[in-house]
Amino acid sequence: MLFTDLNIIKPILDALQKEGYEKPTPIQEKAIPSILQHRDLLGTAQTGTGKTAAFAIPILQNLAERKGPKNNHIKALILTPTRELAIQIEESFNAYGGNLPLRKLVVFGGVKQGNQEKALRRGVDILVATPGRLLDFIAQGIISLKHLEIFVLDEADRMLDMGFVHDVKRIIKLLPQRRQTLFFSATMPTEISKLADSILNNPVKVEVAAISSTAETIKQSVYYVDKDNKLDLLTHVLQNTIKDSVLVFSRTKHGADKIARKLQSHNISAEAIHGNKSQNARQNALTNFKSGKTRILVATDIAARGIDIDELKYVVNFELSDVPETYVHRIGRTGRAGAEGSSISFVDGLDLLNLKGTEKLIGMKIPIEKDHPYHTDNLVAQKREVNKPFLQQRKKPAQPRTDSTKKPNNKNNFARKK
Repeated sequence: MLFTDLNIIKPILDALQKEGYEKPTPIQEKAIPSILQHRDLLGTAQTGTGKTAAFAIPILQNLAERKGPKNNHIKALILTPTRELAIQIEESFNAYGGNLPLRKLVVFGGVKQGNQEKALRRGVDILVATPGRLLDFIAQGIISLKHLEIFVLDEADRMLDMGFVHDVKRIIKLLPQRRQTLFFSATMPTEISKLADSILNNPVKVEVAAISSTAETIKQSVYYVDKDNKLDLLTHVLQNTIKDSVLVFSRTKHGADKIARKLQSHNISAEAIHGNKSQNARQNALTNFKSGKTRILVATDIAARGIDIDELKYVVNFELSDVPETYVHRIGRTGRAGAEGSSISFVDGLDLLNLKGTEKLIGMKIPIEKDHPYHTDNLVAQKREVNKPFLQQRKKPAQPRTDSTKKPNNKNNFARKK
């Protein structure tokens, strides 16, 4: 099937041709016709499947064909968890809708709101936003969602991971009852499934690839290495094995900076991207990486969501995440649209339990690569302290119970506090 078979209007087809698009991906092929019919949609698709175009193309067409007088009301809202992903989505709308007289804008936190506010007051048809900044503008009376026609909740599972679900529910309460709702998530945990059921009206369900599966085009491997040797191993791999650009995932912001400094000390061009960086610094780092000026981009999971780089061949997991689904999101940065890619995961004793959980989730054993100078067979599984619930970490050691502490009439007994 070609895009010309999907009843897409010529201005959008011309833009797609300019972008080099010819054949829709499976999710685009399944979703676009239903969205053009103004149906609600529940899409389950892993990263890298062409999901943004699957909703952006029909939204642009539906708004372009809309009857009635032109006004400054926001007609479509795309809610997404991170600034990087929000910017990526707006870029897609600009690319596919470049031949249409529709006004697009992205708003996010971390920068002064002045320019965003000015653009909003001039009028916007399609708004891409992160939850926090959107709620700020609503509270200030700058944004109203009363006339919204289309609502897209993108990366719903990531909203849950990042603690945005309550903000999302607040925003949903402000939307008109009559609207078209498009709901996308790479995974479908229980809370997200309940949220989808509460806001969708007889949706078309589109599922692309198995939930929490990895693309078959990605070659996956594990390098066993002691924790103290990880930085040296990464340097060795980048100097001797991989000559291309690499996206490296770090567990923490501090770790990302440390990795970047280590690589720079060995004359390997590297930059870190994470939540403590200013928006300009993050965008500059991303631009440098996309253009090839910077060879290595070291990112935390939150900062990396939405990074879309054509023909990225390598992803390195410097540490594995405690959340197995995160592995799928990470390595989905490579092997996109059927291209080949490689994922390398450094595993020390602290990562062994996470490796076991990851392999259980994806339904396969990841091959172990022993051909490197820091390989070890002597790893012992260890639990990370951060895996424990916060209250459990802070809990004081239990005191031996005595007869007096068992008595219910003890004045200091917490159960009797009012």
